[in-house]
Amino acid sequence: MITVATLAECAERFADDVAGCLAEAIDKRGQASLAVSGGRTPEHLFPALAYKELAWQNVSITLADERWVDPEHPDSNERLARRLLMQGPASQARFVGLKTDHQNPRDAQADVEAALASLNWPLDAIFLGMGEDGHIASLFPDADNWLDAPGRALAVAGCEKRQPRMSLTPAALLNSRHIFVVVNGPEKRATYEAAMKPGPIGQYPIRLVLHQQQVPVTIYAVD
Repeated sequence: MITVATLAECAERFADDVAGCLAEAIDKRGQASLAVSGGRTPEHLFPALAYKELAWQNVSITLADERWVDPEHPDSNERLARRLLMQGPASQARFVGLKTDHQNPRDAQADVEAALASLNWPLDAIFLGMGEDGHIASLFPDADNWLDAPGRALAVAGCEKRQPRMSLTPAALLNSRHIFVVVNGPEKRATYEAAMKPGPIGQYPIRLVLHQQQVPVTIYAVD
């Protein structure tokens, strides 16, 4: 775990590390792939990453998950990524979204699978935020039907608490070369520490990442 005092410091460390990961991929394989999450923390992280000197024309960017809303909707993760990450040098990157014109994510699942197949797997880097309940992407603790989901795309039904969504599956998240997680604030730090203890993944979905050995994970904790 890397502990930092402020989100500004976190943003610089994060941007350096992710850009280095992508640059290494481009150097070795000619191209790189990155998946990112939404939320409030990316408002600090994405601008720092966007202006890193990198062969962005060789980078493909997708999302860890997406709400089933129009890409111009304020809740859209695609809108967030285009507005804050795909700016300046990073505007040259290719974007692969998870939202289609289908009425619901279940009907779109096959098309999203095909779109994700256009990326180079394993993904070179994934940025995951974590909710105070320990969820990552759209894998929530009150629904464990995602644990053995096949493929890369998972349609997530809506409920009273949240909109329908499309998410990367657990298998897709772990089909990566490096995972970066930001834990911001005391409430999320407490959730992280609870999730570090042994227990079912369904209780704290972040355990999917924390209790595995196949993918290196970098955790940034903002005090």
